[in-house]
Amino acid sequence: MSTIIETKDLDLWYGNMQALKKINLSMEEKSITALIGPSGCGKSTFLRTLNRMNDLVPGVRIEGQVLYNGEDIFSPKVDVNGLRYEVGMVFQKPNPFMMSIYDNIAYGPRTHGIKSKVRLDEIVEKALVDASLFDEVKDRLRKSALGLSGGQQQRLCIARALAVQPKVLLMDEPTSALDPISTAKIEELAMSLSDRYTIIIVTHNMQQALRIAHRTAFFLLGEVIEYDTTEKIFSNPSDPRTEDYVTGRFG
Repeated sequence: MSTIIETKDLDLWYGNMQALKKINLSMEEKSITALIGPSGCGKSTFLRTLNRMNDLVPGVRIEGQVLYNGEDIFSPKVDVNGLRYEVGMVFQKPNPFMMSIYDNIAYGPRTHGIKSKVRLDEIVEKALVDASLFDEVKDRLRKSALGLSGGQQQRLCIARALAVQPKVLLMDEPTSALDPISTAKIEELAMSLSDRYTIIIVTHNMQQALRIAHRTAFFLLGEVIEYDTTEKIFSNPSDPRTEDYVTGRFG
């Protein structure tokens, strides 16, 4: 597999507080990478750096490189909006727009200039099928997305991200607000998408990482302590701190 995102000596400060320290990671395309570690260890900060969402936070300073397909995303030549279409984001809490299910999905393609109803219909259906939601909502596409259950809303947000045909999907604890059945559906969905998309997921749920991720990075106090195949991280970690975390001794 080839590398799609690579970070080199990535440091990040919020004001005077250093949240990321010399992060060197390379993530392979069409695979699932899990980021694990205790609260406040830098996982979500790292994830948001990968599509420059941290640009929106006052007082952030970043050094080092984030390479997407070999190009530094902090280069002045990079179109940030274009980057965010290619590197999409799904947040911890479902955040559907206050509009219909159909319009939620069509929103991104419309901003890209797609006006044809036939084309939009195709995009909406495909995104909902890919997000394993179409059969549940096909008869109420014109109804408000806010009428969906929490799990359905989260799959809608995944469909909305897929509608603009990203290469990478960043997921920031996408199941932490969901019940076990909805969580299982999101996990199945992530696994089914990983042969077409690169997925990088922050999770507090170590069993989730074990179930779905190909590779796992263990973060602690802003550093990556260990990064390896998920199987090795959980069954035979190299660093005692990793072992302490995955066996539940702390965190």
